Amino acid sequence: LMNLDGKTPEQLGFPDKNQLELSDRWILSRFHQVTQQIRDQVDHYGLGEAAKLLYEFIWGDFCDWYIELVKPRLQGEDTASRRVAQQTLAYVLEETLKLLHPFMPHITEEIWHTVTQNDETSGKTLALQVYPVPDSTLINPDLEQQFELLIGTIRTIRNLRAEADIKPGVRIEAILQTESEQEEHILKSGQPYIQDLAKVQTLRINQPQTLPV
Repeated sequence: LMNLDGKTPEQLGFPDKNQLELSDRWILSRFHQVTQQIRDQVDHYGLGEAAKLLYEFIWGDFCDWYIELVKPRLQGEDTASRRVAQQTLAYVLEETLKLLHPFMPHITEEIWHTVTQNDETSGKTLALQVYPVPDSTLINPDLEQQFELLIGTIRTIRNLRAEADIKPGVRIEAILQTESEQEEHILKSGQPYIQDLAKVQTLRINQPQTLPV
């Protein structure tokens, strides 16, 4: 909310699909994939599983990863990229509140009024909003799988840093090796994310390490 410049999701609008960056396309795919899964679970009375899916999406995909991934854009000088990040954040936040409302009605209603800036006199309530419907054109299983490689790489580097007792603020040099051309392409496309979240100063992908004699 602090990064939306006081604007509502409606005021910001949905981002132009042609301007979406890799992380934007990933979180939108995850959201609509989870929306489909939740609707399927609810239709078959799988409320516990639906709640678990929501929990994992909100805390894992949205909070742990997407918000962290877009921080440089929100704080950067590229106004177009910043606006797309704002639009994506606002859209996913509001739609997630709608998904969560049947499970946590009171707190989601309160947060929704804050996000949308609809006061009690407006007569609008979250309870009367249309429940999210998945958009199949935004679901990309291949992209989600590719992003798992990036997330796994970031986690591995973070774990290695911890094992080596490297201070959080220290940026390191990292070398990634893979025999898969596809993996190499994915790692290179996600290089800025790896460098930012794993605190890597210099990242070399599929370049032999020069060892001291």
